[in-house]
Amino acid sequence: MKEKKKWWKRLLKFVAVELLAVVVAVVAFFGFLSVTEYKPKDVEELTLSGKAENVLSKGDTIKFMTWNIGYGALGDNADFFMDGGSMVYSADKERVTSNMNGIIKAINDVSPDILLMQETDINSARSYHINEMELVQNELDGYVSSFANNFKVVFLPYPIPPIGKVDSGIVTYSSYPVESAQRIQLPIPFSWPVSMANLKRCLLVNRIPVEGTDNEIVLINLHLEAYDDGEGKIMQTKMLHDILEQEVKAGNYVIAGGDFNQVFSNADTSAYPAQEGKWKAGEIDVSVFSDGWQFLMDTRVPSCRSLDSVYAGAEHNGFQYYAIDGFIVSGNIRVDSLQTIDLDFVCSDHNPVVMSATLQ
Repeated sequence: MKEKKKWWKRLLKFVAVELLAVVVAVVAFFGFLSVTEYKPKDVEELTLSGKAENVLSKGDTIKFMTWNIGYGALGDNADFFMDGGSMVYSADKERVTSNMNGIIKAINDVSPDILLMQETDINSARSYHINEMELVQNELDGYVSSFANNFKVVFLPYPIPPIGKVDSGIVTYSSYPVESAQRIQLPIPFSWPVSMANLKRCLLVNRIPVEGTDNEIVLINLHLEAYDDGEGKIMQTKMLHDILEQEVKAGNYVIAGGDFNQVFSNADTSAYPAQEGKWKAGEIDVSVFSDGWQFLMDTRVPSCRSLDSVYAGAEHNGFQYYAIDGFIVSGNIRVDSLQTIDLDFVCSDHNPVVMSATLQ
């Protein structure tokens, strides 16, 4: 009987020690995430890289290009676990390099005056620590660039296998001199502890002087919330609205472009009906903006595809498509053309959108 009691005591002691070790490990891990958490200020001044010398004047026509490049790893070979697929690491290093080469070629084919990119990694495990911002910068002669982090985590433990280190954000390239660049923090819809290892979305605001005037172009690069319950999109869109209205009242030329993860309420997206069980885009109600604003999405070609399955070799009719990339433009700018370029999602799960516009 004594031997049996000793056996149970040893077992209980072993279980207690193991549970304590687990608790200590969990507490230590959350402590690590807390200490290393990316905690940006509400407004931060950003460093400008490169040099641009083109002079911008009233009456000039500017070619804009916006593109969510899917961190170079979401080409037509990829699906993604957050969209119902199975992949975490969706490309090997060779495929990331191939995707980036294709992205750079497409950018050079368009030759934009101003380029807005989203989901651009500079040092992430998922893209093999390739500095994608620098790769593009090296191919753009005569451009000044600015980068704003919106996803920076030393180690992301989710899912299995874990995503690991992420250092990513949005970047703007301008062939015109930029007076200043700021990162403006958007509302974060996630609470602790999820917020420690999640995106901290932001606006990247560039101010470009217009020669011969007291006004400037206020250029806003953005990538709004995707995987929230809807409240995040609403809060972030409200903040964007307030900034846009403030800048246009000051007499500036104002352009906001990027991945809205929402469709404009005035856009005809009947060609892309929502499919049950697929990620659903939000909607921006354009009626809450003052008169004169232009909400621009070219819905003739989808700007994004679902990532629930691999695109290459699949029946493309079964995919969910979206029109969620575009521009909001103030009324003192004449929009001359708008086109979503159909690249068949080879290098990214998004297609680029190109706009030509003239300063009135």
